[in-house]
Amino acid sequence: MDITICQATEDQAEAVWQLMYALDFETKYMMYEPGERSKDIERVKDIINTAVHGDNLFLVAEDKGELIGYLLAQRGRCKRVYHSAYIVVGVRAAYQNYGIGSKLFAELDYWAKKNHITRLELTVMCQNEAAKHLYEKNGFTVEGIKKQSMIVDNEYVDEYYMSKLF
Repeated sequence: MDITICQATEDQAEAVWQLMYALDFETKYMMYEPGERSKDIERVKDIINTAVHGDNLFLVAEDKGELIGYLLAQRGRCKRVYHSAYIVVGVRAAYQNYGIGSKLFAELDYWAKKNHITRLELTVMCQNEAAKHLYEKNGFTVEGIKKQSMIVDNEYVDEYYMSKLF
């Protein structure tokens, strides 16, 4: 494997959408059900451009030109929450347990410190122990539980609310 982590570009919008779409089918731990994600490449371009030219971060992980993971950090817009960012991350199943998530989080930490962000936050389904372990290994702690926050396979699912403070 020849993994590189870099800022997403508008030229990668189609590949980013394909990555997210594939992740929806590979795991039950992402927000979208398989096939639910609409193919709106312009929206993906807007998200990437907001990161590149604005206050957010959109990283992609590549292996030999193929996108295999991503991390999106969306900074709070209002003054009272401008010091914080909400994180969404996904890595293709075939590439998990190779340190890619930790590489993405290392870049996230660099970006957060550089941009005076003192709080990172995310949610993770309580049964997703592998992701919870990754987050804890990278400095996140559980703040609480969002009860019945999602419905997966017609069952209510709780989520941990996790944060990392700098």
